[in-house]
Amino acid sequence: MVDSLRDQLLKSGIVKQLKDDKRQQQPATKPSAFQGKGKPQHKPRPARSQEEIDLAKAYAIRAQTEANERKRAEREAAEQARLKRERKARVQQLLEGHALNKADVDQVRHFEYGGKIRRVYVDASQLADLNAGKLGIVQHGGRYLLVTQLIAEQVRAMDAHLLVLLVDPSAGGVGEDGVPDDLMW
Repeated sequence: MVDSLRDQLLKSGIVKQLKDDKRQQQPATKPSAFQGKGKPQHKPRPARSQEEIDLAKAYAIRAQTEANERKRAEREAAEQARLKRERKARVQQLLEGHALNKADVDQVRHFEYGGKIRRVYVDASQLADLNAGKLGIVQHGGRYLLVTQLIAEQVRAMDAHLLVLLVDPSAGGVGEDGVPDDLMW
């Protein structure tokens, strides 16, 4: 039967010689990792090169810069959120009691807002006033509120994004049937 390579090496004695050589190269006793009262033995670190020190400093500076940038961005976001809350509270106070929406109305006034066609329900006199620019539409709290022109202008001054519709009568965008040209689809 054929002997394995291992068996052949053992028979030839080469493996034994290699093992003896390795034993002679290793120190007779290995120092223990623990000496005395169970404290680990600390091996001295090799000295760092100047390049490693510079690289470590660069990483530390970069980390500090990134941390400062994150803190600054968080402060700006918090400030923007605070301003938005204050603006929303002022608009809420302004609109309180000034909404002219009615519950029992049968006519619809369509308008474009946010790239979509929206609608608000009005009566005949409100529709005429809205088309004439005497009334405006403001978005607040997810609803479209019908308000006077004065209130709509004040809302525009606070936050122009909340003013949805305020027809400018001097623009001449009203057709012969009294319907603004933006509704001709």
